[in-house]
Formats: sequence, C-alpha cells, structure tokens
Amino acid sequence: MDHFIYKDGQLHAEGVPVADIAQAVGTPVYVYSAATLERHYRLFTEALSPMPHLVCFAVKSNSNVAVLKLLGDLGAGMDVVSMGEYLRAKAAGVPGDRIVFSGVGKTRPEIRCVLEGGIRQFNVESEPELMAISAIATELGVTAPIAVRVNPDVDAKTHEKIATGKSENKFGIPIAKARAVYALAASLPGIDVVGIDVHIGSQLTDLAPFEEAYLKVAELTRALRADGHDIRRLDLGGGLGIPYTRSNEVPPLPSDYGALIQRTVGDLGCEIEIEPGRLISGNAGILVSETIYVKEGEGRNFLILDAAMNDLVRPSMYGAHHDIVPVIEPGAGAEAQAFDVVGPVCETGDTFAKGRALPALAAGDLVAFRSAGAYGAVMASEYNTRPMVPEVLVKGDHFAVIRARPTFDEIINRDTIPVWL
Repeated sequence: MDHFIYKDGQLHAEGVPVADIAQAVGTPVYVYSAATLERHYRLFTEALSPMPHLVCFAVKSNSNVAVLKLLGDLGAGMDVVSMGEYLRAKAAGVPGDRIVFSGVGKTRPEIRCVLEGGIRQFNVESEPELMAISAIATELGVTAPIAVRVNPDVDAKTHEKIATGKSENKFGIPIAKARAVYALAASLPGIDVVGIDVHIGSQLTDLAPFEEAYLKVAELTRALRADGHDIRRLDLGGGLGIPYTRSNEVPPLPSDYGALIQRTVGDLGCEIEIEPGRLISGNAGILVSETIYVKEGEGRNFLILDAAMNDLVRPSMYGAHHDIVPVIEPGAGAEAQAFDVVGPVCETGDTFAKGRALPALAAGDLVAFRSAGAYGAVMASEYNTRPMVPEVLVKGDHFAVIRARPTFDEIINRDTIPVWL
C-alpha cells in the first residue's frame, strides 16, 4: 500500500496534488510520502513484536537525512555501509547504539570514526577486517561489538547483481569456516562477540531462501554457544521484495516474514535485528517527470522525458521495471498506445521502458514512476552535467524540499582550474 492515489482526476501524494509540487519545484523531482514510510516501518515492528528486536533501516536504499530522521524518531535503527551513511544517521539524531555498520570494505578511518562516535555493532566480513577492528579498538582503549557475517551459500533466486548469499559472492565468511573465525575473534583484544549476521540478497519474493538461511544460522548459533560464545543477537539482514507492478504477483507480507523468523530462530532467546530498506522506502516514493517530446519513429513511438538514467538508473542497470502513470488520470475507456519511454541523455541505455502501453500523452504532460523511493535518488548522478534531482517530503496536505536542485553555477564552481592552465 502507498499514499499516491488519484483524487478528482489528479495524482496526489497524500493530500497534495503532484502537479502542484512539479510546478513549485520543477521536474524531474522525487516525492516521498511520510505516511507510507511510517506505515511500512510499523509493519516490521509489529511483525517482530513477539521477540526482542530492532528494525535497522538500510540507509543505502534512501539516505536523505529527513527520511532518516522521520524513521529514527519512530525508534528505527540504521544499517550503514560507509562513513558517510554513518554521519548521515548521526545527523538525523540516531544514536550510535542503534547503528549497525555493514559492508565488505570498511577502511581504517571509517572504523576509527564509528568507534569514536559510538556503534551498536560491526558486521565483520573477513579476518583482515576483524584484525583491523581489534587493533584500532585497542589503540582507542574501547571494545568493539561484532557479529560475523556468514555466507550460507543459499540461492536467493533474485537478480544476479543483488544476490549476496551464494558462495561465489564477495560477501561474508563461508559458514563452514565460521567456528574458526569466531575462535579468532574471541582471542583478540578489544573485541566483544555479540552475534551472527547473515544477508542473502535483495528483492526476494519467496520466503523459502530465508528459511533455508535462517535454519543454518540457528544451527550455527547452537554450535557457537557450545564453543563458549555468548551469542545474543541475530542480524538476519533485509531483502524482502516489493511489488513493482500492479500485477497479481504479491511478495510475502512482513507478518509472514516475522512468523518465519519466530519459527526458525525464535526459540534461541536472541535479540533479532533486521535491515529492511526497499520495503520501507520503495513504494513510499515516486519520480515525477515532464514529457519533452512525443517522437514518431520507424515502427515505434518515443516518449521523451526530462528525467534520464542519471536520475533513475535502475532500468538501465538492472533492467528494472517501474510502473509509469500519467499525473492526470486518464478518462474511462481511454485508449492506450505503445511507447518506448526514454530520457534525453546521449546513451541508448537511457531507456526506461520499451513498448510500454500508456494513454495518449503530449509535450508538457507529467508522468510518475512508481516505486521509486528506494535506490532512486541515492544512485543518481550529474552525468551530462544534469543537476542532481531534488527530493520532496509530503506529510498530509503540505510538503517541503528536503534536497534542493543545485544551480549550474554551483555544479561548475566545484571544479578548480590549476594556476598553470
């Protein structure tokens, strides 16, 4: 469910006409619904309510500080994968003891930064990283809480570029090697072993891979406890998918996911951490764009928009689908025609959809890309010196710009010409 619906013939974001936002801010523009963000976060907390838990929002899915503050004020933790994301979470008012630091390539400056600023735990992905954390924690005279990310060799049956739990992926430590790595961690100074971490991929639409992975984690928990480790937290990752189309395919509900967690690891007495991103923010955002031209080609028509692959790269990068809808509701019985929906960037890959059935559209008409709140603005760039797309947050009948579109002067003035040129 989201809060982008037609009212009186116009697409609204909660109580605000999307066309009003486009007129005030310009296009392209990302628009987020506070009500949808809040609702989706609460679905997870309710699903895990029978167990001690912390829902850590995956900051990589949408890192705007206003979004992080909204969720942090509700009690969310944050899952971060860089110093920048950590500092964004802190800027949003999230305390260090609700921030989990993941990622395969944590640098020494990043490790030092979060140890000095406070951290709930490091999700450790390799022995060299573990040694680095131990050395820096010892130097600072602090103890670093850690969970080892284990790779359970489970096929998440998702897109190859967002699968993370198979043996050939770069993530985590092979589960067969885990007991030896935990023994190493327990022997190191400055390290406090608190739990186990696992994450098998993103946009999963079937619970079976989760169940397979979590049963392996339960078995490992019992083995590690027998080895003398105080395993008190299980970080089960994120990855629950969302419906990108209005088809009959419906991914599992958070309540079903919570029941699975209860069934597979609920008897271990551990605090449960999860790291949802896409399911909280994905359907909470749209990208609004204006039609520049409708172009007749050889055997096909092109809908040329002012949004481009630098604003929303998912279709070019992953072949991802986003429903595209007109901001003005089509009349009953309006005929559809096939369009290749493209942007103005000089790349053939700057294509959002091919042969997409849409109602008749003309230059100046607005369209909205649904389900664009996750991995949209965070992956945007200024390719072709196109200004970074702005972001807007709606709450009820009002909205605010939460990231402004830079001017061309601001973009160009970041560059520096050497004195010898």
